[in-house]
Amino acid sequence: MKKLRKTLSKFPLHIVVITIALIWMTPSLGVLINSFRTSQAMKTSGWWTMFATPFNFTQWTLENYATVLATQDLARSFRNSLLISIPATILPILIAAFAAYAFSWMEFPGRQVLFSIVVGLLVVPLQMTFVPIYAAFNKIGITGTFLAIWAAHTGYGLPFAVYLLRNFLGALPKDLFESAWLDGASFWTAFWRLALPLSVPSLASLAIFQFLWVWNDLLVALIYLGGTPSVAPLTVRVANLVNSLGADWHLLPAAAFISMILPLIVFFSMQQYFVRGILAGSVKG
Repeated sequence: MKKLRKTLSKFPLHIVVITIALIWMTPSLGVLINSFRTSQAMKTSGWWTMFATPFNFTQWTLENYATVLATQDLARSFRNSLLISIPATILPILIAAFAAYAFSWMEFPGRQVLFSIVVGLLVVPLQMTFVPIYAAFNKIGITGTFLAIWAAHTGYGLPFAVYLLRNFLGALPKDLFESAWLDGASFWTAFWRLALPLSVPSLASLAIFQFLWVWNDLLVALIYLGGTPSVAPLTVRVANLVNSLGADWHLLPAAAFISMILPLIVFFSMQQYFVRGILAGSVKG
């Protein structure tokens, strides 16, 4: 009886959460349904009508996906997004792991001041950096290349990555590292054999955050890659399709869902790490 009363007391909260989730998912559901509908069906009825009428196979097609992948160059843009997102996720995490370990367990002059400066960079708007960084990239001749976007995303992602990993590593038991050092382990050995294996949950959550941010980025890609088709990611290509398709606007849902499919897979397959990442960032080091 007590268990039933406890369950019923949480029922209103469950209703609110489910309602918010349904409202949040409605646009994505509409994009998914329209991406498989024919142009005539989209022009004559809304996507929600599929729930009110019997299932009609004549209103469904895979032609939208075939067209955007073949004629709108989305296949190459999808590859470009992968070529951008994977290195731009690995590089800041790799650098931040070394920095976070140094800030947590190595003594050197100005450690706290330097860490405060790194954390302070979190509040610096990206827009303030575009002009000087673009000028620097242009001067060394890497504007419009993958190297430029990798360097930009690495720099923009490092402050949060260092902050998150430092708080996680700083919360690890001090006795664990002291025992390793007493046994003759170097800082590198302690980092490789102790710090990294223990921080896998934090590293995984950070990788998810960084990958999703880079994959969904449009502004940074537009600034440092411009309109170069050979290196344009999906976000840039889909944004250009909004203005270029005209009468073929029915292809937009398919193009949009292609850009959404990988982030959705990453989120639903690794969503448990999001909570761990948030908790890791809230622990006092």
